[in-house]
Amino acid sequence: MVSINVQPLRASAARAGCHEECATVASKRSASRLSRRCATVASKRSASRLSRGTTITGDEVDELSKQIVQVGIIGQGRSGRNIHAQLVHQLQDHYRIAAVADGIASRRELAEQEFGCRAYATWEEMAAAEPQLDLIVNASPSELHYSISLELLQRGFHVLCEKPLARSVEEVDALIAAAERSGKLLAVFQNSRYAAAFTEIRRIIDSGVLGRIVQIDITVSGFARRWDWQTLQEKGGGNLMNTGPHPLDQALQLFGGDAMPQVLCKMDRANTFGDAEDYVKLLLHGEGRPLIDLEISSCSAFPGEPFVIQGTRGGLHGSGTKLEWRYFDEAEAPEQQLTREPLFNADGKPAYCSETLPWRTATWEAPAHPRGLSAFDAMTEQLYHMLYRALVEGAPLEITPQQVRVQMQVMEACRRQNPHIYQS
Repeated sequence: MVSINVQPLRASAARAGCHEECATVASKRSASRLSRRCATVASKRSASRLSRGTTITGDEVDELSKQIVQVGIIGQGRSGRNIHAQLVHQLQDHYRIAAVADGIASRRELAEQEFGCRAYATWEEMAAAEPQLDLIVNASPSELHYSISLELLQRGFHVLCEKPLARSVEEVDALIAAAERSGKLLAVFQNSRYAAAFTEIRRIIDSGVLGRIVQIDITVSGFARRWDWQTLQEKGGGNLMNTGPHPLDQALQLFGGDAMPQVLCKMDRANTFGDAEDYVKLLLHGEGRPLIDLEISSCSAFPGEPFVIQGTRGGLHGSGTKLEWRYFDEAEAPEQQLTREPLFNADGKPAYCSETLPWRTATWEAPAHPRGLSAFDAMTEQLYHMLYRALVEGAPLEITPQQVRVQMQVMEACRRQNPHIYQS
């Protein structure tokens, strides 16, 4: 909900290339094949019901004709189970978890109980035994994302890969090429693109009320020590690769879509027990673009607000649940002109530039999800709805591997600038 009020306050002066076209064509071909397969399944189900003399209502016909995407999930850990499987299991009008793969027996048993699916010890076993899968979610450990996604595409599966997609631009290019050769979709789990606050921020910026955007601060910081595998370079860990893909995706969208910015980055190891960084200060800039200041710190006892925006006619600040912005209309502002002479008050004493601007203020609060989903699950749900449209209806992906390629270019630049942490 957005509320706006007008209040006088005092102010003192003291963004498709060839790759994307190919991906769209592949998406439409895949959607056509998937539609035909699902229609056949629905027809067989209807015939079975009719053969038993069962009357099928109109609503049941609609239900039977729905195209259910059969999903396999690699990994049943924090990501594979807690993020993907538990949410996908709620989207039964669109998806069905047919199989999972995990090396831990207790996780396989739990998945069989929770989702009624088949479970395999390795992803290779699952892929070999389940060739009918419409989509495989790659929620393996980070260092395996590239190699597993590449082989899945080569085997002819659509893939949704967790972040980070890969470790280098070269690996992203290889995945894009494999997707184009196979005619399969390669999607990346960048669900923060659908964060409610981020969507509202883009709307506000696009409205123009803040004027030209000069600087955008995005902060994902706190104070924490960490000692798990995601602190290790060999595992694709560190704040930039682990947390960074989400705010960096947002930052690049606000910077200007697929444009490659100039990069200035400082990294440190502060509270981590591993050899990867847990402090990142990243500045993105370019001619005619806003300066983006992105901070991902694990040593900030007093972190700043997640979003702060400076514009020529106002600004914005806030979090994922609440935003506030203020702006003025130049037509309503006092008329001023440059003067080279000293300024004086009415009593003849020296003065500073001072005026009363007709500020307008507005606020936004994140709406409650109709089914009570958390903010994180709500944006994950939107990503899966987008992916369903791409798989079944042939709609283009809204988050493309080409966009993620720019993200990887930025990350490579960050590592080059910090040889004290990344020596090769």
